[in-house]
Amino acid sequence: MAERVSSRDSQIPVSADVIVVGAGPGGSTTAAHLAARGLEVVLLEKSSFPRSKVCGDGLTPRAVKQLIKLGVDISPEAGWLRNKGLRIYGGRTEPFELLWPELAEFPPYGLTRARADFDKILADHAVAAGARLFENTTVSEPILNPRTDRITGVVAKDGRRFTAPVVVAADGNSSPLARAMGILPRNDRPMGVAVRTYFTSPKSNDDYMESWLELWDGEPGKSNLMPGYGWIFPLADGTVNVGLGTVRSRAGSANLNHRKMLTDWLATTPEEWEFRPENQVGPIEGSALPMSFRRQPAYTRGLLLVGDSGGMVSPFNGEGIPYAMEAGELAADAITDAHFRGFGTPSAEQALRGYPIRLKAEWGGYFSLGRVFVSLIEHPQVMHVCTKYGLPRPTLMRFTMKLLSHLYDTRRGDWMDMVLTTLTKVAPSA
Repeated sequence: MAERVSSRDSQIPVSADVIVVGAGPGGSTTAAHLAARGLEVVLLEKSSFPRSKVCGDGLTPRAVKQLIKLGVDISPEAGWLRNKGLRIYGGRTEPFELLWPELAEFPPYGLTRARADFDKILADHAVAAGARLFENTTVSEPILNPRTDRITGVVAKDGRRFTAPVVVAADGNSSPLARAMGILPRNDRPMGVAVRTYFTSPKSNDDYMESWLELWDGEPGKSNLMPGYGWIFPLADGTVNVGLGTVRSRAGSANLNHRKMLTDWLATTPEEWEFRPENQVGPIEGSALPMSFRRQPAYTRGLLLVGDSGGMVSPFNGEGIPYAMEAGELAADAITDAHFRGFGTPSAEQALRGYPIRLKAEWGGYFSLGRVFVSLIEHPQVMHVCTKYGLPRPTLMRFTMKLLSHLYDTRRGDWMDMVLTTLTKVAPSA
C-alpha cells in the first residue's frame, strides 16, 4: 500500500527489503522501480515536498526516455513544456539552431519542469508504486553489522532506526552515508559548479532550450571571456531558468565568483528578454556537479550509490538527472535479482556486485572521453576557438551535439552513431 509517513510517527524501528536515502530523481526512481517489482521499500527524505533544487529544469531526450519508462504523465496538460532542440550561441552574434536527433533509442524532444515540481512528481510516483516515504528524516549514520562490517540500516537524527538487507545512498554530492562507509571522492575526476536563478520573461514561450558557449563580462568580443557555459530553459509557468556552470578537470577551487559571473553575463543579454533584477524571481543559488564516477565503488558491503553520491554527472554537459534515473533502474535490477536469489547468500552478493560493472559498461568509455573534453575546454580561449571554427560547420555541429548530449543509436544508427558508439567502446572505462 502506498504511504507517506510523517516524521512525528512512531519511534518503533522500521524494517523493509530496501532503504533508499534521498528522494531526488535517482532515489525516487530507484524506489519506484523496486516497489513496482514487489519489494518493500522505505524512501527517506531530509526535507519535505515541494522543495527546490538548483539544477535539472531542462531535460534532454535522455531524461525524457526515463520518464516514459516510469510511466509518468509528461503531457502539456500535466504541466510539462516540450522543446524541439537546442539553440546555441557562440562564435557569432546570431545563434545556431539544432533539432534533437531522430533516433530509435530516444525520443526527438526535450522537456522542462521546475525541480520543485519535478522531484515531487517522482516522489509521488514512487509512493503510488508502493514505497513508504518518510519526509523530514535526516539520516545521521549507518547501522553496521560488527562481524561483517556490512550496512544493515540507518539511524535518523531523531533516533529512529530503519533496517534492511540493502541500502541505496542517493543523498547527493556530499553523501554523508557513503562517507560514513569510507567511500570518499576522487580528486582526479572533473568537478563542476552551477548557479541559477529565475526570471519572468517573454522567452518563457520558447520551444528551444538555449546553450551559451561563450560568456562575456561586457560587450561580446570586446570584453573579458569568462570560463564556463550558460543556459536558458523556458518553463510552462511563465518563468525562465537562467544559469551558468564551470568545470575543472581536477577537483579544486578556481576561486571564481560564480554569482558575479552570472550577473555580469545577464547584463549583456538583450533588454527585451527582461533578465534584469526587477524581473528576478528568487535568489541566485548554486550547487556542485560531481562528474565521471567521482566516488567509487558504486557498490560495497550492502550499499549502492545512485546519482550524485556516485559522481554520475556527465563531464560533457553537466547533466546528471538522466544518469541518476538510469542508475536507479540498474540498481533496482541488481537489488531485485539479489532479493529473489536470497539476500545474504553468495549468489545475491554476486548480483549486487554486477551493478557497478553495468554502470561502467554503459557510461565508462563515454565518461572517459568527457574527461579529455573537459581538460581541453576548461580554458575559455580554447572554447572560443572551437566555437568560432566548429559551429559554422553543420555536419560537425550535428556530430558534436550527439556527442555532448549523449544521444546516438548504439545499434544500426547512421555513420555518426557508429563512430560515437565505437569511440565509447574503445575508450578506457572511467
